[in-house]
Amino acid sequence: MIQPLASAMILCATLLAAVPAIAEPMSDEEVSEFSRAATFAPPDYAYKALERLVSRENPDIVATLILALRYRSNDPKFQDAISALTGEAVSDWNSAMLWQEAHPEVVPHASYRPIKLDIFERIDPNFLRFLGKDLARRENLKIRLEEITWGGVRVDGIPSLDNPKLIEADEADYLLDDDLVFGVDINGDRRAYPLRIMGWHEMFNETIGGVPVALAYCTLCGAGILFETQLEGRVEPLIFGSSGFLYRSNKLMFDRATHSLWNQFTGEPVSGPLVNAGIKLKIRPVVTTTWARWKKRNPDTKVLSLETGHRRDYGAGVVYRDYFASPNLMFPAIVRNEQQVKRKDRVFGIRDVAAAKAWPIEAFRDNKVINDAVGTRNIVLIGDAATRTVRAYDRKDHTFRGSEAELTTDKGDWSVTEAALLGPNGQKLARVPGHLSYWFAWDGYLGVKSELYSE
Repeated sequence: MIQPLASAMILCATLLAAVPAIAEPMSDEEVSEFSRAATFAPPDYAYKALERLVSRENPDIVATLILALRYRSNDPKFQDAISALTGEAVSDWNSAMLWQEAHPEVVPHASYRPIKLDIFERIDPNFLRFLGKDLARRENLKIRLEEITWGGVRVDGIPSLDNPKLIEADEADYLLDDDLVFGVDINGDRRAYPLRIMGWHEMFNETIGGVPVALAYCTLCGAGILFETQLEGRVEPLIFGSSGFLYRSNKLMFDRATHSLWNQFTGEPVSGPLVNAGIKLKIRPVVTTTWARWKKRNPDTKVLSLETGHRRDYGAGVVYRDYFASPNLMFPAIVRNEQQVKRKDRVFGIRDVAAAKAWPIEAFRDNKVINDAVGTRNIVLIGDAATRTVRAYDRKDHTFRGSEAELTTDKGDWSVTEAALLGPNGQKLARVPGHLSYWFAWDGYLGVKSELYSE
């Protein structure tokens, strides 16, 4: 339980003595003080304040009670209070948060914001860089404050790797052939970033092939997305870190120049100075594959060194082992559609202009080449479910068959490179950016309806 405030106890005691047994309408000041007491005071005071708040029969206080529920270890009295105000059975903080996500029409009482910021400041004063003062006002956010949750670490508690040390492929004796890596090739500059390292850091900031980029890896939603970080009109590229906050089980990253919070999945700012700047980071291609396959295709690749400057257990299969093996989410998020794929089934997704589509990884189990389209763009996807490897290319009017090793059309054979498909007579078909994610994340975060491939 959060340590109580003496002032909250005194004010609560004064108000409780003054309010009659049959509750009369409360002023905003009284609601604020009862809310603070319910959140911070010892149980005896908190429960009495809770009764007064429930007697108002107004769900505007539910967000505060959900906040208190988390830090009061799922206290049954708070569960009952939330259930009474919502009309739905609430069994724990997780179910309460799902109700809240499903009811954006319920606007929290004005006392909610200062109470939540008080909690955040106690956990880490640096959190106020992102949400302090007026930054967390409803009109200044692109997402709801009540859905911004603490992920269990402080600012930079998951440290980014900024221009990390790289080594030659033949020096990486710590890697196993079947270790998965994020493979990046920009302008012929090839790099490999093992997931067993990136799982501990969730972010790198680099310049690859002359292009400033950041790979934002949300372990909770299974998505590693490569963003360009040089924005038009800015002299220096943005450098990103992990804020310690989550939104619907997705990490919120921040840029170190403006301290704006960003949605890791969409590449858009959601709070801070850049929130209304109309910015959306450009996505670059990245592939997930095994170290053996990446090294064979790209023998001149560089790869992360174990000398990251941080002490972590970078052993194979260590980081997030239990979460990756479980069908459950660690933090609450509504899953809208599980008829064809389950919440933590992996999909490969592509976003195009006004269109988006996802392909279950299992679709590549027997059919490694899929000719398809996203909106009006014809694409071909070449994949391998066993290694989670999928690459997509703009196929124009070609129809492909075969496999990565033997790709062909009626007009001849093609070779697969990281940048493009190379065909007869010097033909070249460009790579299309896409990335893996868990289904719940793809289905829930885009803000646009996505198609789902079905064989």
